[in-house]
Parts: sequence; structure tokens; C-alpha cells
Amino acid sequence: MTSAQVSEAFAVSSQIRPGDLQDIAEAGYRTVICNRPDGEEPDQPTAASMQDAAEAAGLAFHHIPVSGGEFPPDAIRAFAEVREQADGKVLAYCRTGTRSITLDALANTANETADQRIERARRAGYDLSGLRGRLGE
Repeated sequence: MTSAQVSEAFAVSSQIRPGDLQDIAEAGYRTVICNRPDGEEPDQPTAASMQDAAEAAGLAFHHIPVSGGEFPPDAIRAFAEVREQADGKVLAYCRTGTRSITLDALANTANETADQRIERARRAGYDLSGLRGRLGE
């Protein structure tokens, strides 16, 4: 697992495993968002197994899968709702963290400009400059 702190209350990560969730809870996170559809890779844990482990660790778990570079409005809205309603720090994960940080930029729960969101992602190690048109102003 490789994680990147995006803000004080939000981080993104590559694939995590059920055994990571207790450590994630102990690091102060309260909510986990999975942005991977089940079955993307053969060794990937299912969302159901991740949810069971998250709940056992005292974490809220949300499955908002996106794939193929597509970010449907329903997924963006669901991501925004989870971020806005989360009680404490949120960790979102996918295969590399890119889908999760892209959803965060599109959801724009901090009401930032496109440049601010692109810069925040850059500081976390992700290049979202190609999204400038979708991020608007």
C-alpha cells in the first residue's frame, strides 16, 4: 500500500488489504472509500471482504467503483456525499490512487478552483492537469 496525504482530512492510496484496516483506524482514519470494481485483478480483495474488515476495525466503508477512466455523475455525487458527511479523516483507494484523487478533484468538496485542485493533487504525487477542462472554474 502506498498512500499520499492530500489534506489534513483526506488521503488516497493504492490497493489496501483487509489486514491494513486496523492500522488505518489506528492512524486516525474513520472512513474508507473503495473506488475499484470487484474483479479488476485476480488477487484483489472483494469489496465485501474489505467492508467486513473495515467494520471490524470500527471504520465506515463505502464502495463507489469507477473504471475505464469514466467518472459518471452518480459516482462523483456519491463520493462528494461521503466526503461531506464523513466524521473524521477519509482514506480513498483504488489500484494506484489516481481514480480516488480524480474523484476528489471532480467532487470539489472544498470549493477550490481548478488550479488549486490540480496543485493539491500534484503535491500528493498525481498529475491531473489533463482534467483542467472537466474541473471548470
